[in-house]
Amino acid sequence: MSAADLLRRVDWRATGALLARRVLPRRSDYAGLRGSWRADAIAGLTVAIVALPLALGFGVSSGLGATAGLVTAVVAGAVAAVFGGSHLQVSGPTGAMTVVLIPIVARYGPESVAVVSIMAGGLVIVGGLIGLGRLVAYIPWPVVEGFTLGIGVVIALQQVPLALDTPKADGENAALVAIRTLGQADWPAALPALGIVALVIAIMTLLPRVNRTLPASLVAVVVATLLVELAGLGVDRIGALPSSLPAPTVPMVSVETTSALFSAALAVAALAALESLLSARVADGMADDIPRTQPNRELVGQGLANVASGLFGGMPATGAIARTAVNVRAGARTRTSALLHAGVLAVIVYAAAPWVARIPLSALAGVLLVTAARMVDLPTARSICRSGRSGALVFLLTLGATIVFDLVMAVEIGIAVAAVLALRAVARTSGLHREAIPTPDTESVGAAAEHALLHEHIALYRIDGSLFFADVRRFLDELALVADVRVVVLRLSAIRVLDISGANALAEVVADLQRRGIVVLLKGLRPEHRRVVDSVGVLAELQHQAHLFTDLGEAIEHARSHVRRGEAGRPPASAGRAAPA
Repeated sequence: MSAADLLRRVDWRATGALLARRVLPRRSDYAGLRGSWRADAIAGLTVAIVALPLALGFGVSSGLGATAGLVTAVVAGAVAAVFGGSHLQVSGPTGAMTVVLIPIVARYGPESVAVVSIMAGGLVIVGGLIGLGRLVAYIPWPVVEGFTLGIGVVIALQQVPLALDTPKADGENAALVAIRTLGQADWPAALPALGIVALVIAIMTLLPRVNRTLPASLVAVVVATLLVELAGLGVDRIGALPSSLPAPTVPMVSVETTSALFSAALAVAALAALESLLSARVADGMADDIPRTQPNRELVGQGLANVASGLFGGMPATGAIARTAVNVRAGARTRTSALLHAGVLAVIVYAAAPWVARIPLSALAGVLLVTAARMVDLPTARSICRSGRSGALVFLLTLGATIVFDLVMAVEIGIAVAAVLALRAVARTSGLHREAIPTPDTESVGAAAEHALLHEHIALYRIDGSLFFADVRRFLDELALVADVRVVVLRLSAIRVLDISGANALAEVVADLQRRGIVVLLKGLRPEHRRVVDSVGVLAELQHQAHLFTDLGEAIEHARSHVRRGEAGRPPASAGRAAPA
């Protein structure tokens, strides 16, 4: 059947309806709202208060300005709340995304970010439609923790220019920029800004010990702003903000532009998907009685949020772990709380833009430094490093790559190293063992002596664990040492994992032994391995289909008959098969 015939046979209406049921909003998203609306309203207001300084700070840190951060929190937060697959996720600008955006802004300019956001959103939508959402479950814990700790370090490094009220040095890497900025700073002039940073950090650290219900970050920003106003300190401020959300516009693009920005969009899409799914997984773990996140729908929602954010002149967004955690702890029960958080921020844009414009940038730097410090979980890092060399290596490599390179490359390196170490561990638990051949206890002395003589020419091997590409050469080398043997019996029932490379190795072993005049009998091939074994021709390499057994006793007796008749000394038939034994 041709591809065209297959396309004609597809019921596109049914397929579209199925996709719509999986990814579009539904009435059940708001089940229980009548009983939870008060809790959702309180949670939404709480998250908005926490999100305001973060949205402003991440917008400034990215190089796009505070307006972009607010627009992203409002637009992307609302769209993701409606279309996402999590009931409790809160989306907006994040520190991780800021880390990725800084080199993009430096290389392609601020105007490129809207295009990157739209392109990345499209890629994330496609990922959700084709079912990539469940892949996040395969990311190892040391990779996640190394990634998170690395983000915290990079966010802290990014605040150095703001904390010193000094222009940012040239460069894309946060560590190098921070070092260069420290070298060129005017320290006497930087003292007021450093004092503001210290004040914000002190308030955010001490206030929760006095009253945990007060929004420490917002209180710190308000106190710092009042102090700067009353003392007349000459520190940089956020500056003028629009009194309303900008109108959506489609950025002008060309084939050359999209080609140049595709790699950047791919990195943003990978991070948006990864961080959003990890954040949703955290929310699921914190609220046991809330429906679980639908990962593919969450990707579609985050993709739509990024497209919308780009159209409104915002920056790429993801699910925000810190704001999502605040949402859950504040008692949210439905996605209404995340939607309300976006609405409150929109009201702030309309009603309080002149006041927000007076906030000192150094106050935002203090908020983000505390946020970064809270991402550094030293007990968890110590636990991973003490768990063994493999976990520690993956954790440290991911952490280092996050700081030195970028987040997407860090995750790729971490997963690759974790996969190699996992394969190495599996290979170590596997093995090829030669076993003694069982002899019936009821045999006469003469029969036992005959069998002992026959058994000198029979080798029984058991393959344990996994037979995959990591074991191929080792198994071939061990079986190549078989000498003065006419029949080899391979016990396969203990094999748990058999991939196509392992099956091909098995075919090579059978063919190699039979070229040397040694008959091969297979015992205990599992039904789930039959397909891969058939696909590479293992059974076709046997001298006869009857050389496949389910019972060990029958296989040994068949081997004895071969030795008795001397069939193992005969060369294989020219077609690779012999007459039935």
